[in-house]
Amino acid sequence: MAHPRQAQKKRSRPDPVEFVEIVDRSERPLLVMPRHTAQAQHLFMRSVLVVVYSPEHKLYLQHRSERKSAFPGCWDLSATGHILPGESRFDAATREVEEEIGLQVSQLKEVLRLPASPQTNFEFVTLYSAGRTQQTPQPNPAELQGGGFFDPDEVDCLCNQFTEYVTPALYYFWRLGVLFSK
Repeated sequence: MAHPRQAQKKRSRPDPVEFVEIVDRSERPLLVMPRHTAQAQHLFMRSVLVVVYSPEHKLYLQHRSERKSAFPGCWDLSATGHILPGESRFDAATREVEEEIGLQVSQLKEVLRLPASPQTNFEFVTLYSAGRTQQTPQPNPAELQGGGFFDPDEVDCLCNQFTEYVTPALYYFWRLGVLFSK
């Protein structure tokens, strides 16, 4: 069943064309094409997700723009995005954190990797943690309508009571129990 917010596209302008590297089952690069084309054809690509915490160990969640083509207006992990052609996972993760929430991170810890499957939208997914930061996130208004730090009970409420307002990635990793693990 499709996510209820996936079909809602309240965009005032289309997303710019983003090119991604198509990979095989072993993650070897094959070719480069527009992301929307690759997704429509269910081709394998790679993405990164990053979680950022406050000094009190609250998780920063981004509130996606209503103009986004995927999951507009939903709450999502701190920073997310696709790996660009020729880019490493680490470089993609640091780029997304800076682009989306304006933070400079130099150390990331890989939490886990998921293989490409229908459940990951045919993406090889790498989840990173930036750990705790003293910096204040500055959401990019071109991509986000805001964000905030949430404690485990608040994330639990969001994921259990307002499922239609969270991305599948946030819901999945919350259910997996890796977002607040020590």
